[in-house]
Amino acid sequence: MERDIRKRRAVAYWLIAGVLMIIIQTLLGGITRLTGSGLSITEWKPIMGALPPMNEQDWNKAFGGYKEIAQYKYINSHFTLADFKAIFFWEWLHRLWARLLGVVFAVGFVFFLTKKYFSKAMIQPFIVLFILGGLQGLIGWVMVKTGLNTEDVHVSHIALAIHFISAMILACYTLWFALQLLIPDEKRTISGRLHSFTIIVIAVLFMQLTYGAFMAGLKAAMTAPTWPDINGDYLPSQLSSQSLISNPINVHFIHREIAYLLFTLIIIWFFVAGKYARQLNGTLLNRTRWWPLLLVLMQVILGICTVLNAPHMVQGKFGGFETLAELHQMVAMFLLMSLVVNLYVVGRGKTA
Repeated sequence: MERDIRKRRAVAYWLIAGVLMIIIQTLLGGITRLTGSGLSITEWKPIMGALPPMNEQDWNKAFGGYKEIAQYKYINSHFTLADFKAIFFWEWLHRLWARLLGVVFAVGFVFFLTKKYFSKAMIQPFIVLFILGGLQGLIGWVMVKTGLNTEDVHVSHIALAIHFISAMILACYTLWFALQLLIPDEKRTISGRLHSFTIIVIAVLFMQLTYGAFMAGLKAAMTAPTWPDINGDYLPSQLSSQSLISNPINVHFIHREIAYLLFTLIIIWFFVAGKYARQLNGTLLNRTRWWPLLLVLMQVILGICTVLNAPHMVQGKFGGFETLAELHQMVAMFLLMSLVVNLYVVGRGKTA
């Protein structure tokens, strides 16, 4: 029995390592976006693409491909080969880390399989896991393709949001799988109402994350670098006449309003979770309920600071604004993971 527990824990820790790698991968994706590097590699070579250009001829060929797209022609036509190499690095690292993530999962899977660490119940979750991982890579390339033309200078912000949300779904599924192996049922708190409330909070957070991706794709932070107002207004004049998913000001406004709603919901959830933890002797819940509260406080502060520093953004450079934006994204992902942990800790039941 003790040996089986050790096996389950080993697999769970491997999966959690994968979650952390997915988070790092997403942060690297954020850096490629902030530095304008995402379209620097115009070919998708899953195997050979692991190596960067190895000589001057290869670099000129890669640079030549970049010169064919709109981003170079309309924004970066002043680029030298050295400038191109600088942005190429981040996109190459982003793709390399994705490959490394695949290797870690594949090698770990083979290792645990040969050591007979897997039970029959794990087969289906692993199949789903590998399918989600493969889809994530495909979605990433489809997203890049939306910017590889002679008209668009950036990738589609909708495609960017799909790529980001699919990464979060992959991370959540992997974490949930790990929690099933790591947390015994007797440590969970059974409450159907709190479980449903947690799902609502997570759903609102996913909406917020989607609009955060819209913000990033549209560079909407720069359109209203003020707080608490939006360029002197509290309600944008174009809210009813312009798109709610493509107009930068409207996207910015909705992103803020969802943030206020999410902040309020998590505060309420925190106290409700505390009530159920006391009533149902939920020792683990009494600890984990603090995580979303602390993280959402950090997230709100980082969000405000990021917006106020938006005027300092410099294309192709990584400075104060970019650092804040990355921290904002990182805390958002940890907030999501903390809520997933709590969703698992609070099991669904017919009582309470």
